[in-house]
Amino acid sequence: MKQPLKHRTLSAAIVDQLRQAILDGTYPAGSQLRQDALGETYGVSRIPVREALFQLEAEGLVRIVPQKGAIVSELSLDEINDVFDLRRILEPRLLAQSAPRFTAEDFEGLDDIHKSFEKAIKARNVSDWGQLNADFHMALYVHAPQPRTRAIVLSLLQTSDRYTRLQLSNTKAMGIAEKEHAHLIALCRAEKVDEACRFLERHIEAVRKDLLQVVAGSAIAPKSRRKSEP
Repeated sequence: MKQPLKHRTLSAAIVDQLRQAILDGTYPAGSQLRQDALGETYGVSRIPVREALFQLEAEGLVRIVPQKGAIVSELSLDEINDVFDLRRILEPRLLAQSAPRFTAEDFEGLDDIHKSFEKAIKARNVSDWGQLNADFHMALYVHAPQPRTRAIVLSLLQTSDRYTRLQLSNTKAMGIAEKEHAHLIALCRAEKVDEACRFLERHIEAVRKDLLQVVAGSAIAPKSRRKSEP
């Protein structure tokens, strides 16, 4: 039993490092991730590397292609629509279950994450944007008694990380994100749960529309068979 546990521990560490390398552009879209080369880089066998690549495939960051192996996924309009359709359905449901159970400590935690998010944006600390955004959203859903749904949403937020960084490169978008997160906290603190859920849905939809415009206008976006508007 010890060896599989060791592999899973190694695999998790490699997932974290590869995810960060993809998100910060070290491995740009279209890059081939060779198992043997990665094994040499991390000083491990191919087994934990292969497990890590399967996990990144599940997150949508890589594609496993026959005869080619793992390829870093392109930024995709279809993926944005898919991810944000699911987020718009699932996240307000989680908030509706979680918000009535918030304690003073929960609000302190939300305030702390929001302050860190603001600092990262002002410092243009790109590597922290997506993680802090995910931390903020997951803190909103901490008391929802739906662990599987929360796990799905966490995965969706991780997939969104590349797009969040791209979207927040726009100064206007940064200001909107700060204000809307603060407003969500205020609504929950005022126990206006229904209003908070509706606002959260609008927030997610607004981010989606902004991302579609940003990605569609970038040179790195592949053509989509879907319309840009949902």
